Amino acid sequence: MRITLNAIAIVLLVIFASPSWAKDEVPTFPYESPNSLLTLQNVFERLEKEHPLLKKSQANITLARGRVLKALGKFDPNLVNDWELERLVKNGSTKNVGFNDTFVELRHPWGIKGFAGFRAGIGDVEVADLGINTTNTPLLGIVFPLLRGFITNPASGELKKSSLAEEQANLEIQQTRQDLYLGAATQYWNWVAASKVSDVQKKSVSVAEGRLDLLTQQVKEGARPEFDVIDATREVQWRKDKLIKAKRKVDKEQYKLALFLWNGDELMVPEKRKVPAFPKVDSKRWLSGMEQVKREATEVRPEIQLVNLEAQFNNIDLDVAENNLLPDLSLEAQPTRKPGEFVLGLGYRFGVQLSIPLFQREAKGDIMRIKGKADQLKLLKDYRQKQIAMDIANARSALIRAEERVHILKEGLTLAKKLEEGERTRFQLGATTLLVVNLRERSVLEANESWIWGMADYQKAVALYQWAIGNWVDGLPPENSPKNTAMAN
Repeated sequence: MRITLNAIAIVLLVIFASPSWAKDEVPTFPYESPNSLLTLQNVFERLEKEHPLLKKSQANITLARGRVLKALGKFDPNLVNDWELERLVKNGSTKNVGFNDTFVELRHPWGIKGFAGFRAGIGDVEVADLGINTTNTPLLGIVFPLLRGFITNPASGELKKSSLAEEQANLEIQQTRQDLYLGAATQYWNWVAASKVSDVQKKSVSVAEGRLDLLTQQVKEGARPEFDVIDATREVQWRKDKLIKAKRKVDKEQYKLALFLWNGDELMVPEKRKVPAFPKVDSKRWLSGMEQVKREATEVRPEIQLVNLEAQFNNIDLDVAENNLLPDLSLEAQPTRKPGEFVLGLGYRFGVQLSIPLFQREAKGDIMRIKGKADQLKLLKDYRQKQIAMDIANARSALIRAEERVHILKEGLTLAKKLEEGERTRFQLGATTLLVVNLRERSVLEANESWIWGMADYQKAVALYQWAIGNWVDGLPPENSPKNTAMAN
């Protein structure tokens, strides 16, 4: 009884004192059944909610709103309190005169500047204009640009560009989403194919081990030569080697897929999740109305829209640069800022200021640079349009060729299975050797593996086509939408 208790204690000690490295360090989906089906729709949903690169691009909206706020800050009113004092000599006597101004400065996007407030005189001050009494007066002032800077100016141009920044951020989100969805779909089907190939290899090992047991029994009974057992054992080892390689392939693909499966700050590895059956192969539903598809893709693909937006930014800069070619002519009406002039009774001054740069090299240089950029953007837009057309043509070709290949591989698999079945029958009748049977089964394994990867390649071609037409710019299509058929399992 003492030995039994000691043994139990040792077992419990081993269980509770297991080293940390002996535990599963790979995080899996804690919130779902381990044996549940993982669909491409699940992957996209997880990506949309949690992927850090998509969150990073979504943070650009905050940056864009900050840019708008910063541009509006150029037109924030300023509360100013200005106190000035001067010691003057008037009529042979010394006087200390000055003022204390409190006013609000205002600036309009059209370039108009103004202020309003109140001035309190200090000392023996007399103000002739708009006087409430001899020492106090309201403050009103305005600077009105008549040519350069009126309506179009650098501050208003920056405000216009910042108002488009959120649209730019949304387009960048769409582009990031498109690329992530394509990467996720491609990796998902790689994982599905690797898992299915691993299952096929497991079955092949089981078949070989079953045959080895049968041949071992027959050798003991003297019905078979021992050479067949050696051959069967070697075949089991060969297939186990293939199975180990297949398992390694599954591990590699599931870790790559985990980069698209986030739960907070953790990567979720789908090692215990089931893979779906391949969807039906039918490229015709994707390839109808190609001309309309190309037109729609040109309108929705973010690459084109980003170039168009950059052209709008450039046009705003061009308007500002051309406005800078105009003479600087401004009308001013504001209080005098010199305390000594109060003694003379001067309260306000009025004036018109004209400034004409002689060579205008700065403005002309800006215009030349901006027009050069406009030419670049036109060429870039033309390139993007051609690129999208080629993306769609390439994806269309991938779909057609992948479907053709799937049909050929399916026919090859069917023929290989027929040869395998016939060879097994001949082996049971003693009309062939185990070596030929093994070769036939290996042929089926290779044909089955090729067909599985062919089906995965077709689904990846579907994903490439969806990316090419801009199917994911706004996220997941409705679950019952024809555009979402490829994700149905």
